[in-house]
Amino acid sequence: MIYPHNAIDKLGFTEIRNLIKEKCLSEAGRQMVDKIQPQVKIDQIDRFLRQTNEFKELLLHDDPLPVDHIYAIKPLAEKAKVEGSFLSEDELYRILLSLRTVYAIIRYFQDREGQYENLELLLEHLPVEKSIIRAIEGVLDERGRLKDNASRLLLDITQQIQKSESEARKRLDSVFRQAQAQGWTADGNLTIREGRLCIPILAENKRKLKGLVHDESATGQTVFLEPEEVFHLNNKVRDLEFDRRREVIRILTELTREIRPHVPLLLAYHGLLTKLDFVRAKALFAIDIQANMPILSKEATINLVQARHPLLHLNALKENHNAVVPLNIKIDETDRIILVSGPNAGGKSVCMKTVGLLQIMLQSGVLIPADDTSTVGVFKQIFADIGDDQSIESDLSTYSAHLSKMKHFSTFANARTLILIDEFGTGTDPQFGGPIAEAVLEQLNLKQVRGVVTTHYSNLKLFAADTLGVENASMLFDNQQMKPLYILQVGKPGSSYAFEIAQKIGLSKAILDAAKTKIGEQQKKVDTLLVDLERDKKEIYDTKAAVSRREKELIQLKERYENLSSAIEDNKRDIIRKAKEDARSILKDANKLIENTISEIKTAQADKEKTKAIRSGLNKALDQFTKETKVGKPTKSDLAKLVNAGDATTVTSELAAGDWVRIEDTGSEGEILEITKNNSLIIALGELRTVVKRNRVTKLKSKEKSKAVKRSAGTSTGSVADFHPEIDVRGMRTEDALQKIELVLDRAVMIGYPSLKIIHGRGDGILRKFIRDYLRKYNHVSRFEDEHADRGGDGITYAYIG
Repeated sequence: MIYPHNAIDKLGFTEIRNLIKEKCLSEAGRQMVDKIQPQVKIDQIDRFLRQTNEFKELLLHDDPLPVDHIYAIKPLAEKAKVEGSFLSEDELYRILLSLRTVYAIIRYFQDREGQYENLELLLEHLPVEKSIIRAIEGVLDERGRLKDNASRLLLDITQQIQKSESEARKRLDSVFRQAQAQGWTADGNLTIREGRLCIPILAENKRKLKGLVHDESATGQTVFLEPEEVFHLNNKVRDLEFDRRREVIRILTELTREIRPHVPLLLAYHGLLTKLDFVRAKALFAIDIQANMPILSKEATINLVQARHPLLHLNALKENHNAVVPLNIKIDETDRIILVSGPNAGGKSVCMKTVGLLQIMLQSGVLIPADDTSTVGVFKQIFADIGDDQSIESDLSTYSAHLSKMKHFSTFANARTLILIDEFGTGTDPQFGGPIAEAVLEQLNLKQVRGVVTTHYSNLKLFAADTLGVENASMLFDNQQMKPLYILQVGKPGSSYAFEIAQKIGLSKAILDAAKTKIGEQQKKVDTLLVDLERDKKEIYDTKAAVSRREKELIQLKERYENLSSAIEDNKRDIIRKAKEDARSILKDANKLIENTISEIKTAQADKEKTKAIRSGLNKALDQFTKETKVGKPTKSDLAKLVNAGDATTVTSELAAGDWVRIEDTGSEGEILEITKNNSLIIALGELRTVVKRNRVTKLKSKEKSKAVKRSAGTSTGSVADFHPEIDVRGMRTEDALQKIELVLDRAVMIGYPSLKIIHGRGDGILRKFIRDYLRKYNHVSRFEDEHADRGGDGITYAYIG
């Protein structure tokens, strides 16, 4: 499928495999990574990609998968399959731990049935055979050692050994004390020689004590002697240990015989652990390179959106460089071959290698660093001509090696072939190399192959301009600052900028002028035209960017206007509603007053004086109502107040950073730290920060401000005493951990605390990675570093605030 075989190395896929291998927990998983090869069956590719994508989501948003113990079960199962063999205690313990892991994994997916459809396919409906675990647990303890009561005979032998050893030790201690009393012993205590407890005796006294000499010191002045009366007891212990060993072997043999019928199931468990380790490694790598799953197509097409070369992306992250400029490229039925030209070191080869590497990764089931709206098809063949493949042994020059590949390409390529050719036509006289390259390109186009070709040859650029299926493209170059922009523009060829780059490097003007006189007038005009086109294209690109920014500003202004109109309407409705309520209240009170007046007149029985007094009281009351409820026509200032009530920027246009304000709906007072672009205010309330709309605050006067400062100072001082500069987010999900860290960081910044200790643990390193990515973007964090290796190492991060 891939030609030549070393194309995988030259495109960088071997390095990708090595990076994935570093994420594996088992040797079997690493061996599986070594076998990764591009596939051509779209169903298989889709399943591999979806499994990796599901595992990535699991790692980022779900509880960790229980993969604490992954051991190689296969060799142990193969050993147990042999009749008469037995597994050791350590081997049985590894099987036990692995089976516990397998059953925990099966339970994990059963609890989430249907959530990870493609990962569940790896389980293959494996049964949970707990009889194996029960059999092993009946023999081994939690440390993996054989239980003393694994059998009655073993328990009896063990007890006899303990009793005999105790008796031998007592007898030996007695003899040792007697020898010390006689002055026969050398300096030192009881020691072991040849597996036996011995007494250190001075050489001249060795015949005064009956026993067996096992060793002597380097000087020969001390011998290590086993007393005769202890010798027989030690022999008894040795015989009992042999009996114990025979019983242990019998128990292990019997246990292995019980496991033997389950060997096929053990091999299936081994396959599950290996596949999960493999998919987990690919998912962890996908998180590192910020990879996604694109749309998979049956057609031989490529539409990469915001694609990045994974190795360059990792290197940029590692060295804190600027982000890699993303690539947007489309290869389809209309534009089958993209001919990329432009300056040296402008990114042509990186563009071509990015397309090739991402295609190989995708067809190998590895997620790619591109937007998930990208569309990628499946190719049955990938042909690449990259670098110098000259061979002394095969008598091939550089150009001969290129021609050999062109012969293979033109013979075997078809519409399902992706070709990648770097510096097409180089290696020989341009006068002949150019036409040959053009003829090969014409033949490949007739076969409707897809691909990316880089070149400097003008005849190929002209061919692409006049030929359907072949499309010119160029890497943008800033000819004012004389630096590449690494942006691919499809539709126009690019200049090599040979003279401009030579001038920037410092080649003398005399040499450059002489060189210009030696090239053809037509070629000079073509190159000048390309430079002008590049300049115009750059101006158009900048203009489009400016128009796009202006459109965003207009959308924001429109949104603000709509919000303002809505606020005015709301205020208008509120004023009318309140006026109606006031009117109803006035009418109600007036009616009561009139009714009471009528009642009083009736009671007075038409007495003139009393009636006159009552009417006078009514008129006074009505005058009072008129004064309290008098409403004239709205003046211009009233209308301005109405409008400004919905326009936050008019009311509070005099606000600035450093002003003290009161938040009307809460009564809280604080200092304005910053006014954002959308006219919201970031306000410091003691050690806390909050964001409010400008129309919700009132600027404080100087007296009120001094009181607020005092209250804030008091709050801040108390907060320093209460502040704890350590936060533990182990076991938390990424979103919750970052939210908790942000709250503590904000508080530390407000009270001026110099550092913060974040305990996140090691694990798979995902939580640490996201925390450190967040700290890099936090303006007030000047740097961060690991804790000392003896006190937690990279499981703890110190963030310094400055």
